[in-house]
Formats: sequence, structure tokens, C-alpha cells
Amino acid sequence: MTFIDLSHTIHDGMVTYPGLPAPVIGDWLSFADSHGHYAAGVEFRIGRVEMVANTGTYLDAPAHRWRSGVDVAGVGLSSLADLPGVVVDARTAGRSLPASLLDGKAVAGCAVLFWTGWDLKWGTEEYGLGHPFVSAGLAAALVAASPALVGIDSLNIDDADDGERPAHSLLLEAGIPIVEHLCGLREIDGAGPFRFSAVPAKVAGLGSFPVRAYAVQ
Repeated sequence: MTFIDLSHTIHDGMVTYPGLPAPVIGDWLSFADSHGHYAAGVEFRIGRVEMVANTGTYLDAPAHRWRSGVDVAGVGLSSLADLPGVVVDARTAGRSLPASLLDGKAVAGCAVLFWTGWDLKWGTEEYGLGHPFVSAGLAAALVAASPALVGIDSLNIDDADDGERPAHSLLLEAGIPIVEHLCGLREIDGAGPFRFSAVPAKVAGLGSFPVRAYAVQ
């Protein structure tokens, strides 16, 4: 059994989406400052993180797009953990990923992960420019196919220049959570089955939150 990490590491100052603030990571209580609270030789560190919810590899719940949608805390584990996975190789499909990518694929109840290879640009200015995205037609085909979750390894599941955001709108309206900014999908062996998990902290009132996404094969 092999565990394959599909998440970007969150670190102080990193850029996930151009224009969003970077996380600030530090100490609320440092090892040195804890010395007066405990017995001699005993020390603890309590970290502090300030960040927007859309940082690193993260989950979008229906509440990210729809006011009446379920929030991160309300998404059931059955939609997030130990899902049968399907990797769709979209590396040569162009920017606007077509519905034909689903032809012949049984994806009901699965985590459908679009492998564009865009994650190789992570940490560069190129990552935020001209990224691949799920077309409206593909989003509609996904809703009809009833996957448990949809993920992509690029900047946004929608065209960042399209204010209509059809992929977010259709998928989240149907209750299908989205994971954006995946990485490492190339490490999954397409010849064998795998299970996928991407579980956020159970935070009420938020539409998005970082996840530790991984595959088990």
C-alpha cells in the first residue's frame, strides 16, 4: 500500500491565488517563552496561523458559491474520504477541458481528478496565467454523472477570467465538493485502482478550507 501526497505545503508568505493575502505563520507561544509555565526542562510551542480559507490545496463546499449551501463542517465524510478515484489525463486537452474527457468513464460516486500538469508551475508567476479549467459543458456532464467530488491541479476549476464561474456554480449547486490546487497526480499509477481522501478541519460557517489530499494505492 502506497500513500501519495497530493497537497501543496502551506508555508509563511506563500502565494496560492494572485491577489489573495499570503499566510502568516509564527508562534503564539514559543519554546523559550513557555519555560516559566512548566517544570524545569519542559517546554511547549503553540503556533499561530493567519490566512484566508482559500490557501494551499483546499476544499470548496457548496457554501463557497451558494448562500443556502452546506458549509465545510456540513460536508459529509462520505463525500471526502476513502473514495474510489479516477484520474482524467487532461494534459493535452487544451485550456478549456471538454466534456468528451468523460467518454467511457464510470465516475458515479468517485473522486474525479483532472490531471493537467499545471501544478509544475506552482510558485511561479506562470501558475496564475492561462491555466486549464473545466468547461461549462464538462461541468454539466459531471453533474449528470454524479461523482462524489471533483478536483483539479490548476489555479481554478473555472476560467479565472470568467465571472460566471459555471463549474463552481453547477457542481456546488449539485452538492459536489471541489478540491483545487492539487499536485502530484502523476504519481498515481493509472494501471491500478486507488482511494482518495481530502478532509478539512470541521469549521462551521466557512465555504472553503485547506485539506491534506492524498491517494492510497
